[in-house]
Amino acid sequence: MQTQALIEAYYGAFNRGDMDAFLALLTDDVRHGINQGGTEVGKEAFARFMDKMNAHYKEQLTDIVVMVSADGSRAAAEFVVHGEYLSTDEGLPAANGQKYVLPAGAFLKSKTVRLTASVIITIWKTGLLR
Repeated sequence: MQTQALIEAYYGAFNRGDMDAFLALLTDDVRHGINQGGTEVGKEAFARFMDKMNAHYKEQLTDIVVMVSADGSRAAAEFVVHGEYLSTDEGLPAANGQKYVLPAGAFLKSKTVRLTASVIITIWKTGLLR
């Protein structure tokens, strides 16, 4: 699978809520740079992160633009996150169905047919969830 198609499949699986397909597109040693946080390594850690996110937020990505390096090893994606705050996340204000729209981006690395890194950059949600 070419890098462009790989990333489109990755975000397509995210938008469908198909976590099995989403995670299948990652290497076992994926490095996930958490927005406003540290870095976690491994598909299991990323799956736990996504379980937490999906428990607290419902999100869809639109206006996805993917840019790929000439050799296909690196890519960036720009998109808009349309979300709803479903249940209170630790350290954030109480959830009561607040909706948000955020510009966001990700930097990704591709190794053969799977993604090895995903760094998501967004405007931190705290200010929007008050």
